[in-house]
Amino acid sequence: MQIGIFSVGDVTTDPTTGRTPSEHERIKSTVAIARKAEEVGLDVFATGEHHNPPFISSNPTATLAYIGAQTERIVLSTATTLITTTDPVLIAEDYAKIQHLTDGRVDLMMGRGNTGPVYPWFGKDIRKGIELAIENYALLRRLWREDVVDWQGKHRTPLQGYTSTPRPLDGAAPFVWHGSIRSPEIAEQAAYYGDGFFHNHIFWPASHTRQMVALYRRRFEHYGHGTADEAIVGLGGQFFMRRNSQEAVREFRPYFDNAPVYGHGPSLEDFTSQTPLTVGSPQQVLERTLSFRDYAGHYQRQLFLIDHAGLPLKTVLEQLDLLGEILPEMRKGFAEGRPANVPDAPTHASLVAAAGGARDTTVHAADDVTGARAEDAVEVGA
Repeated sequence: MQIGIFSVGDVTTDPTTGRTPSEHERIKSTVAIARKAEEVGLDVFATGEHHNPPFISSNPTATLAYIGAQTERIVLSTATTLITTTDPVLIAEDYAKIQHLTDGRVDLMMGRGNTGPVYPWFGKDIRKGIELAIENYALLRRLWREDVVDWQGKHRTPLQGYTSTPRPLDGAAPFVWHGSIRSPEIAEQAAYYGDGFFHNHIFWPASHTRQMVALYRRRFEHYGHGTADEAIVGLGGQFFMRRNSQEAVREFRPYFDNAPVYGHGPSLEDFTSQTPLTVGSPQQVLERTLSFRDYAGHYQRQLFLIDHAGLPLKTVLEQLDLLGEILPEMRKGFAEGRPANVPDAPTHASLVAAAGGARDTTVHAADDVTGARAEDAVEVGA
């Protein structure tokens, strides 16, 4: 079971002070949060992808590469990679490069995003969102698994004899999760390929999450990848902790009431009763999180959103310290009653082992411009 956090990178005014951080502050804070996550023992740090104010998450590849250079163990992921508007050729190159730089500590969560204007910004039609997600991902898989690709589709120019470089580390492509809040087509896509399905149920009731995860599990089994229990599931979540629940509610309420997404809507009490948002003591967060299995079954990855709505960095780091304190009990709780056939979360090491071991997949090809090959180069002065 992997436990971690994700950030959407919002630049939001702190409602208790009236202060709005700069983009520079939020970018540097993201790095500090990721480093703290590794320090307290978390398994995953993920960053979203937005291309509009008030977000600073427009280039997740640069962010993850920079964090990768300052960490040693934590898995770096996206939450999400916009498979609809980002060229799959660029995704293939960028994330294979990060995979090499971090010695395999990277995976991706594919998604369509929730910002409508992003489509025309990148020359795409939002009405084709599902089509783009399906076609682009099919191409991405081929780019990572075939050394030379000939391809033609509806939404980009054809490829002829194309080799994506660098090739995936050790011959194993990064593991892919397909993230969706409301689209059954994405759950179907994840099941078809035997990939992971991540349901970010931070705004939805348990009944909706139950339906989406159950659909993915059924279709995973239908496509012959294993039993429904063996499907690879991830869930989102939110919390705010203090030593006692009254203090947590008092401190978090102004942030909730003014949050860009759910502020000025349902009350904090209604929202926490109807969604996974938990505001309270560490014990309450622990018990609520472990209850997710009641409607999702045993799963592989749990990520929490904790740095949103204008919360200052100091507060976010304190939240991570508290999460670190209950982490051993959370791991123990998730392990209790877990059937032997339920797989662990995929890692680079497990993917390499499943493929029969590491192999160098470097393509030593002729340079189309000069006609030279690297292995034929003569040393200078020889």
